[in-house]
Amino acid sequence: MSSPLAERPTLRMVAKEAGVSVATVSYVLSGRHRSHTIKDSTADRVREAASRLGYRRNDAARAIRTGKSDLVLLSLSYLADPWSQAVAATVSTAVTPLGKTALIVADGDWRTVLANRTPDVIFIDSIKPDPSQAEELAAFAAQGVQIVVFSETLEPQGFDVIRSGAEPRCHLAVQHLLERHDHIGALTSRTTGFARFDAYVNTLRAAGKPVHSDDVEVFEQHPEGAYRAAMALLSRPDRPTALYCTTDFAAIAAVRAAHRLRIDVPRDLAIIGVGNTPEGETLDPSLSTVGPVGFNEALAEIMVGRLTDREGAPGEVFDFPWQLIVRESS
Repeated sequence: MSSPLAERPTLRMVAKEAGVSVATVSYVLSGRHRSHTIKDSTADRVREAASRLGYRRNDAARAIRTGKSDLVLLSLSYLADPWSQAVAATVSTAVTPLGKTALIVADGDWRTVLANRTPDVIFIDSIKPDPSQAEELAAFAAQGVQIVVFSETLEPQGFDVIRSGAEPRCHLAVQHLLERHDHIGALTSRTTGFARFDAYVNTLRAAGKPVHSDDVEVFEQHPEGAYRAAMALLSRPDRPTALYCTTDFAAIAAVRAAHRLRIDVPRDLAIIGVGNTPEGETLDPSLSTVGPVGFNEALAEIMVGRLTDREGAPGEVFDFPWQLIVRESS
């Protein structure tokens, strides 16, 4: 009896079954056939032949042979955040035609993942201000891992750094509300950065307005927590007439809470968020915010660049300044 290993289907067997070349089979099964003008009917024939023969790609062997895993990793800290979801969707759409698979690393656990596998490129959305993490990133980069990291403080050390200048622009949101409102509340969390909340406090004080603890609610870092905090704040008899939220998903939750309480936005309550997520733009009413314009598409382009130009020296800083974006909610 022959061993199962000897009977394992090969690319050559699939090519013979489908009546095409081995190269064509390789392009189709790696997802690169569209870039080589292979007809859809031919691609379908190859997949059907591979299915009949029970062929499966040996990704581990391929990674050793080519140095590529065809994996694009996204280390995202808060998967419930619409910003994270939009990043994942945009990057996945961009890399799929290149035969790459975008996978999410939950809870931002990029160190454990990189210790066990080598992706073609990884995006990390949050790095703690810890010198040891910067050293680890530099060590992984030296091993050939293509890394794109979101940080306002890190300097490139063989990896790319994205900056947004977010915190200095948050005061624009509060200033915008001050143009028409004297009583401004805030929804904030302990994990989105104290600087975003400081912008609220400092801008009100600079305008000569008091800051009351009753006008502030701290939410847990997910949409349900933000919704509960918004309901609590907006249910108070002396509720604010405007609301500054330190994330877009908190602002979206506040709009939904206002609808539940029959508070008209923006006539009775103005709301503004932080981040400029696509979901905010399609909300009813559309969400005013501060954030970068075209960030997701630009990030996808950077990552595709690292996939297609692996010989290029990484270590660039990409700056995406934030701006005030006024829409219907304020």
